[in-house]
Amino acid sequence: MEINEQRYAAEQTVCVLVQRSRRGPKDLTLVTDHRRPAAGPDEYLIRVGAAGVNFADVMQARGTYDGGPQAPYVAGFEAAGEIVGVGAEVDRPLPLGTHVVGVGPGAFAQYMTMPSAGVLPVPSGWSDAEALGLVLNWATALAALKPLGRIAAGDVVLVHAAAGGVGQAAVRLARHYGARVIATASPAKHDTVRALGADEVLDGRRPDLAAEIDRLTGGVDLVLESVGHATFEVSLSVTKPFTGRVVVFGAASGDATLDTHDLIFTHQVQIKGLHIGALATAAPSLYEALLVEIEALIAHGVYPPGSPQVHPLAEGPAVLRRLEAGRTHGKHALDPWRQGPGIEWSDAADHDQR
Repeated sequence: MEINEQRYAAEQTVCVLVQRSRRGPKDLTLVTDHRRPAAGPDEYLIRVGAAGVNFADVMQARGTYDGGPQAPYVAGFEAAGEIVGVGAEVDRPLPLGTHVVGVGPGAFAQYMTMPSAGVLPVPSGWSDAEALGLVLNWATALAALKPLGRIAAGDVVLVHAAAGGVGQAAVRLARHYGARVIATASPAKHDTVRALGADEVLDGRRPDLAAEIDRLTGGVDLVLESVGHATFEVSLSVTKPFTGRVVVFGAASGDATLDTHDLIFTHQVQIKGLHIGALATAAPSLYEALLVEIEALIAHGVYPPGSPQVHPLAEGPAVLRRLEAGRTHGKHALDPWRQGPGIEWSDAADHDQR
């Protein structure tokens, strides 16, 4: 069908956050006159209601995210919002006005495009912000636990960085599937993680972390590893030999190293890498099965609406700096229509507040 953008035809420029270098969030800049994007043949044009903030945004800002965009670029990649334009080659398109959640380049903006194949409708009754994480955080946690981690009732599961977006989803899911959950987080975040159902919450920086996990468990069946250098050796040492699994999907503290000698003589464990975007591309049927299961988890109340901390778009650089420094917990989001200090959006008054 023809691209239909009549409703917003007058809005030719938009507010965005542009990453201007590989020197991190300090070079993330608010631009108020960026040209509005147009939907490609197999894309939707989305009026962004809320954009998710993720550690991968920090990695892209530092140039350490493989295959990431080259500066300068409009930052962000996860968002939820309203379909206002449809590409001519979209198969069985969703109606204009449908609110969806998905990923695509340039999410820290008032408008962005999303590949049509990767979007899901925002669940009925949920706001755009509440739906963030559905196709990213929860899909990553579910993939790590089930198809890759082969979680089973009675397993002992170690979840690092359990107060983060993926970590919180992983704790909820692991408990739902009948596992005993050992979680790590900074002390200020322990109450948050306990409320999710973790059986034990430990300081991920304590020097005797491996010994304490061994004392509590006698060995872990599955580790969800997203911290990297600071915890990787602990993860390997507490995992049960031969039957234990370590799923690696992040390296917030930097890369860790492992060689074949370690795997043969020291840590005889199963190590699996996970990048949810790569999984969606390389194994689309597996990814679609994850989304089907997430919809069932929503229907059964296992996956509740999210409760991200939402900030004006102009505060994005500060939020990313706090995320990089480990001073956040839970999910954070940016509202591109919410006014920040000294900023006036052209149509903020009629911004959809659903």
